[in-house]
Amino acid sequence: MAPVGVAVPKPLWPDFLVGQPDRPVRVLLIDDDPHIRRVIAQELLADERIDLIGQADGYKEGKRLIDQKEHDVMLVDLHLGDGTGFDLIRYLKSVRPMAEAVVVSAMEDVHHALHAFELGATGYLVKHSWFGNFPQAVLQVVNGGASITPNLARRLLARFDGADRGERLERNRPPAAESEGISQRERHVLKLIAAGHTSAEIAGRLDISVQTVNTHLRNVYQKLGVHTRAQAVSQATRRGLL
Repeated sequence: MAPVGVAVPKPLWPDFLVGQPDRPVRVLLIDDDPHIRRVIAQELLADERIDLIGQADGYKEGKRLIDQKEHDVMLVDLHLGDGTGFDLIRYLKSVRPMAEAVVVSAMEDVHHALHAFELGATGYLVKHSWFGNFPQAVLQVVNGGASITPNLARRLLARFDGADRGERLERNRPPAAESEGISQRERHVLKLIAAGHTSAEIAGRLDISVQTVNTHLRNVYQKLGVHTRAQAVSQATRRGLL
């Protein structure tokens, strides 16, 4: 019990979320730019909910870290001197499918982002963005969310609701049976996922339970033939379901 008159500090992080000071999220950082790597590392090391357990400057060394270090999240640049971040994401998902991958790139490119999501990434941060909070991104993805730099997220959402929506939907319209396989509620859940909301946030918005949200997600995964939220959003976008 704290002495009378001494304020008890509030918990740093709700105890039901992943990333407690006594059980920090384990992170790998792979980037060939030493300055950027140092900046990101300083941010991560300043947060006691995160344990930066390894750094690398290329594909080969990053692959070695993936093999040797137990970790929860990999932050990876797309352009490495001896390979690509896409290759590392693909390798990560083949050997540690439960680990999360977050891209850190200088390019705010929708096509690169969609490809990373197809490979299993759950985040895409743009370097030098004012909104690049790396600890927050790590904590979001390990707690079931997605982390996307806001400007890029807006561009991704514009693919769903842009002025050319009618033309694009007609061009990518799936067969009637395929389109009707996804219910309106499931589409609504998918759109909220695309905006980066967690299952708990979606449940609150739709006034349903988290269990019901996750049931909708499992149904969507099965219908689209995917295994992650990012893959579901990417597939639904390509098929014109959103």
